[in-house]
Amino acid sequence: MAQTRWIRRAAICGVMVFPILATGCGLISQDTKGEIDPPQQTDATGAVDGTNTGQAVVTGQDDDSNLTVYLEDRNGYLAPVSLKTTLTENAVDEAGKKALEIMVDGGSMASQLPEDFRAVIPKGTEVKSLHIDPKTQLATVEFGGTFNDYPATDERTIVEAITWTLTAMGAKGVELWYEGAKLSEMPQDGFPLDEPLTRSVGINLEAADGVNYSNSTPVTLYFSSQTTNDEQYYVPVTRLINRTEETAAQAALEQLITGPLNTKDLISVLTNDVEVTNIKQQDDTVMVDLKDQAYEEGLPAPAEMLEAIVLSVTENTGADKVQITLNGQKVTDENNVSYSEPVSRPHHVNAIKG
Repeated sequence: MAQTRWIRRAAICGVMVFPILATGCGLISQDTKGEIDPPQQTDATGAVDGTNTGQAVVTGQDDDSNLTVYLEDRNGYLAPVSLKTTLTENAVDEAGKKALEIMVDGGSMASQLPEDFRAVIPKGTEVKSLHIDPKTQLATVEFGGTFNDYPATDERTIVEAITWTLTAMGAKGVELWYEGAKLSEMPQDGFPLDEPLTRSVGINLEAADGVNYSNSTPVTLYFSSQTTNDEQYYVPVTRLINRTEETAAQAALEQLITGPLNTKDLISVLTNDVEVTNIKQQDDTVMVDLKDQAYEEGLPAPAEMLEAIVLSVTENTGADKVQITLNGQKVTDENNVSYSEPVSRPHHVNAIKG
């Protein structure tokens, strides 16, 4: 039933299919550029110590001055953007309300958004209230003002941006209200809101070539993109693929190796001659071994590649950590950070400069 609901919502948006283009040989994509913050290190207590011990342990929501919001980039893709802000209280409700206010087009934080990104909640929208129930983790949001005034073509983007922002903050589901009344569907194009929104709605939806919608399953992948200033950032894409007997992690990694369908705006972090030789989950950790005959043992692997694997695997499995080996050997990135020990999924992604 859950899969049917997902497909129903997918069909509403009108999925576009792009041709798959082959990429070059070798594990490291030569197109991947830019600079991203390295994973933070923690000491034995879990506190950030600012040193590099060679083990990547990316902390969770340890910095309450950072908020991750979903904005639309210059290519029309939603992407998480980590912004520094000031909160008067250390409370998730206030943080969530602040995040949604940042996402209002032309709002008070408009001048602080990075170049090439825009807020997608309609201009003039008022975020009247937000509450995340501590037991059910259901986020209830009430909007006012001009929230119902937007082009129908923007509706899915608005739904995805709100849902992915609040679920990144710990909400398990999202209910939308407008001027004192719970919405059963979105105002312009009728996107169904009969059940709480979750990440099962997908993000930046696309379909693999030849997919059978009635027998499909979604995987969410993290590819790379660049600003006009050549600053690298990650873009999540939910791809419908034909249902398979493979595990979610295996299917996600194979699609990550296949690469983006839209090679004009998205950059692959792996090339299509890489193989997944072994993958298994133990408790909250997924262990991945990749094979690439062109890789020279001892050389560092790009952080963008390893981080994209961590993001993609944890997104599709619900696991907290990923452990990566290459050709059966330990692997480190160019920052001398080891991924051969379990690496936690980062809470904040894409600290893009304004």
